[in-house]
Amino acid sequence: MTIIILLIITGLLLLILEFFVVPGITIAGIGGLGMIVGGIFMAYGLDTATGHITLALTIFLTLIILFYALRTKTWQKLMLSSSINSNVDTVVENSINIGDTGKTITRLNPIGKARINGQDVEARCPGQFLDPKTEIEVTEVYKTYIIVKPVK
Repeated sequence: MTIIILLIITGLLLLILEFFVVPGITIAGIGGLGMIVGGIFMAYGLDTATGHITLALTIFLTLIILFYALRTKTWQKLMLSSSINSNVDTVVENSINIGDTGKTITRLNPIGKARINGQDVEARCPGQFLDPKTEIEVTEVYKTYIIVKPVK
């Protein structure tokens, strides 16, 4: 009888571990479910009344665990409560135009930083890698980045 109780309790603990620590279908969840089912089958092997009592207690314990797991306070303890208060760098309107020239600050491979008209912006050079301090020309301007090509 002790083995049956240990199997069911260990199975429930593995399911809790699966639920809170290792989400998904892993060995902990499958093993826990197998231990619970094995414990119930072993209880039915002793006699039918013991099997019924074991099944009822297992269902009762599972419902209690689910009740505590699905309470909102439980999830609030696990959720990230901080927020991000930063912004994405944007190209200042009318400060950079098509045809303006500048230099790369970092390597564009194909994305990096460039300085155009004294403003540091994200620059993209499709199809090419550009080294730092390469002379570039703006070919397209978007809200958060620019498209450039090397000056020949």
